[in-house]
Amino acid sequence: MDTRNNRHARARARGATKPVIIAILAVVAGLAVVAWFLIIKPHEDMLSADSGGHPSTPVSAAQQAAAPPVNVEAMSINDLLNEARSAMNQQRVVAPAGNNAFEFYLKVLQKQPGNQVAADALRETFPFAASNVEQVINQRQFDEADREINLLAKVDPTNYTLTILRSKLDAQRKTLDQEQQKQLDQQRQAELAAQKAAADKASADKALADKAAADKAAQQQAALAAQQKSQQEEAKKPVSASAGNEVASAANASAGGGETRDAIPISTIRPRYPSTALRNNQEGWVDVQYTVNADGSVSNIQVTSAEPRHVFDNAAIDALRRAKFSPAMRGGTATASQQQKRIEFKLNNPQ
Repeated sequence: MDTRNNRHARARARGATKPVIIAILAVVAGLAVVAWFLIIKPHEDMLSADSGGHPSTPVSAAQQAAAPPVNVEAMSINDLLNEARSAMNQQRVVAPAGNNAFEFYLKVLQKQPGNQVAADALRETFPFAASNVEQVINQRQFDEADREINLLAKVDPTNYTLTILRSKLDAQRKTLDQEQQKQLDQQRQAELAAQKAAADKASADKALADKAAADKAAQQQAALAAQQKSQQEEAKKPVSASAGNEVASAANASAGGGETRDAIPISTIRPRYPSTALRNNQEGWVDVQYTVNADGSVSNIQVTSAEPRHVFDNAAIDALRRAKFSPAMRGGTATASQQQKRIEFKLNNPQ
């Protein structure tokens, strides 16, 4: 009997609890609806763009280029609030200067310091505005970042976010300065390397030119020394035995009274190699016609042909003037005679 009574009591208690829970749920639902219409929805209408944009979305160039109102000072508070909402819808939170939501809300507070709509909007959009400022800093638009930070400082000058933004701005400026300095240093190093390479090349070219000139001068000096030595040996060289025999036999024949022959050279004809031709590495020859007089001297020397012309002519003429001949004999009598000769000039045996 007691057990049945206990079960009935518990059932009555559960039945009494259900209306209370339902009432509590109804009250909560009602408060949520009231909060939606009175607080959340007006705030979202103010922040949301007609196209569903978000204040933290980067502002496009076209939106920033929107024309500002003609006379902001003369606008009413409602007009300023409408301009601010329009700027928020177009994501012009803190830029461009003179045509953004923050400046319109601040103008409202300037005209009506207690305006709750402007104060709430500035406070609630402050984080999104700070995010926009950070994007501007990362884009290294330092002057614009300074302006936007100062604009945020008018809303909440003690906000720690401003300290962070200023620190990031200083860090970006220092980073940019370091990058620019590094680029300048690299440019200077490249210029110095180019100058050094050019100087090294010029020095190497000059050394090669100097060596070539020294080698050429040494060759010319050696050739001139060889020529002088040859001339000195020729001057010291006595008349050959065969030439002496010819002279003796010619004298004997003359004494005998009937020898006839042509003029005979009794010394080797050795022309001096012209120094100009030696420097220019020139070779050639000269055909000459001359008279051997009865006393063995040479006269009437004429150049009949030469290659190259006018280079070796004087050397050939001078060599013949120094030559010694045994004159031509006609019937045992010395007589003048005409002769022709080709005198050659060779570098491998300069005279």
